[in-house]
Amino acid sequence: MPRGKKHKKSNGKSKRKTNHHHLPVDSKDDSEDDNHKTKDELYEIQTSETIGRYLVASRDIDQSTAIFHEEALVVGPSQDTQPLCLGCYKAINDLNTSTRCLKCKWPLCGNDCPGLHTEHGHSIAECEILSKCTQPTIKDLTIHKAYNAIVPLRCLLLKSHNPEKWNVLQTFEAHNSIRKKLTYIWESNQKYIVDRIRKTWKVEEFTDDEIHSVCGFLEVNAFEVGQSGISIRALYPNVFLVAHDCIPNTSHNDNENYQLIVRAAAKINKGQLITLSYANTLHGTMRRREHLRAAKFFDCICARCSDPTEMGTNMSSLNCPKCTKGTVISTKPLDDRADWLCTNCTQYSVPHDIIDKLLERIQNELDSTRMDSIVELEDFLKKYQKVLHPQHYIMIAAKYSLSQLYGKAPGYVIHQLSEDLLRRKRDICKELLNVFDKIEPGYSRLRGVTMYEIHAPIMILFTRRFEANSIQKKEVKAELKQVVRYLREASKILNFETENSMENIMGKAATEALERMKDWEKIIGKF
Repeated sequence: MPRGKKHKKSNGKSKRKTNHHHLPVDSKDDSEDDNHKTKDELYEIQTSETIGRYLVASRDIDQSTAIFHEEALVVGPSQDTQPLCLGCYKAINDLNTSTRCLKCKWPLCGNDCPGLHTEHGHSIAECEILSKCTQPTIKDLTIHKAYNAIVPLRCLLLKSHNPEKWNVLQTFEAHNSIRKKLTYIWESNQKYIVDRIRKTWKVEEFTDDEIHSVCGFLEVNAFEVGQSGISIRALYPNVFLVAHDCIPNTSHNDNENYQLIVRAAAKINKGQLITLSYANTLHGTMRRREHLRAAKFFDCICARCSDPTEMGTNMSSLNCPKCTKGTVISTKPLDDRADWLCTNCTQYSVPHDIIDKLLERIQNELDSTRMDSIVELEDFLKKYQKVLHPQHYIMIAAKYSLSQLYGKAPGYVIHQLSEDLLRRKRDICKELLNVFDKIEPGYSRLRGVTMYEIHAPIMILFTRRFEANSIQKKEVKAELKQVVRYLREASKILNFETENSMENIMGKAATEALERMKDWEKIIGKF
């Protein structure tokens, strides 16, 4: 998921208006002088006192259109990362035996690392600074979180080595006034980043506040990127202007060169806000808003957060233990302290803190469950089926894992599954798509993967019936049409994913499966 930001506030007086997501936006007059259009006129930058600078479509943008294809300003290790190579970011499993840079003695995958002495890897300038310091110990690299200071250092190096990128960086928001009040964040950055850069690494030309600002740029605006199991973070020059919404109208992925591609997940109409989600869309409202408040410094009031049913998905709903027919939802979803009430009997009311503790306990139990165990996940779902709505986000997390385990896990290979288990996989995928169609509509990775997963059980179920002569030709054609529809959309969505990624391989498999579907026309005619 992207790690977004709260937008800047402008200082000008403004009029009040409402944007396409029904969020209050204080905007200046929409004159050409106030708006900045891009060369290709896909979007324009507008300014609001409520959300700062943001992007709206300057013309209709068709589904799958690439809105951004951006080079990174800076790339590097995520906060609190495990030891990794400073050049290519591969994991370092044993710091005692790992290769060290010949000059600065920081861990590398090897002295022939492809990221050595490159802009977005272990640069010469970075190596020069680190080589003047004492060789980092294992404690430095783990307990003392030395990796946390690497990306801030790379940002600071832009000032002398790439002034143009440094100037772009200065347009980002750091929210220092807010972050100073969050003692844990500020003091942690002071200890592990500011003091390390200024005192240990002797980079003294920057003040404490300047380094804290860089920390803020990263905390508020960085995206999580990386391929082949690598998890790092990066800053981009324009994507940070895209506003947040818990039902985003864009999707994004990055490639092996750390370029970020943002596409229209569905058609975006002229004048519509361009959005992505800074929170995990698979989380419920309380959890999303808690993350956005703590990490991005704003309270989300989007349509999904404002609706106690989360647009009919019931991803935060519980089952009523009193009447057993209604769902228990927040009476005021934008108020974290509001009571929860049954929609049917209206007599069962629960204080918010009880809900918090209950969900925390259940989430902890899921976290301790082996996510590669079909038996444990099914037992978990059975245990809480009377407590949580079937589409509660905790249940959805377990079901999403099951949707991919059925057909792949040892003992559950797709062609060996019984008809009951094939139907189980199919029904789980249908339930997931019912949710994903609402929270990530259009070209989203979640929908693409699930559409690929659902085609196999449907195909095998009707093939077995066909071979047993227990299905009518009309039914066969209907089933084939359904499979083709799923495969076509999975192919379209997943072939946009990064080359050789798991999702892209799945997309290619969907394309190949579509070709094989033509063989059925020879058997039953066109469908």
